[in-house]
Amino acid sequence: MELIKNVEKETVFNLAAAVPAEAGKVNSLTLSQMPGAKVTLFAIDADEGMSSHAAGGDAMVNVLEGTGEITINGVAHEVHAGETVVIPAGAPHAVRGVTAFKMLLVVILPV
Repeated sequence: MELIKNVEKETVFNLAAAVPAEAGKVNSLTLSQMPGAKVTLFAIDADEGMSSHAAGGDAMVNVLEGTGEITINGVAHEVHAGETVVIPAGAPHAVRGVTAFKMLLVVILPV
């Protein structure tokens, strides 16, 4: 069973380099998808993003490169490389690139 996929195992690598950034796009790479957890890398161009939605579990966003805006329950949070924010389960949220940015999303779901 492969629990973490789409990256080399037993090899040191740059996580941000694993998902390509493309002009005018949102790209993603699923690293793991289990009943209780999902781990996904995103590369989001400036002024691109995801419209408001909600997740069934707590979502932790760790910004790897650039600057993004995460709006949670109507409150905008500007996040920069090296910063993290947790979105509570069920909270409406949206994501937008202030600059092109990359983030690691970990969603923990009840099972």
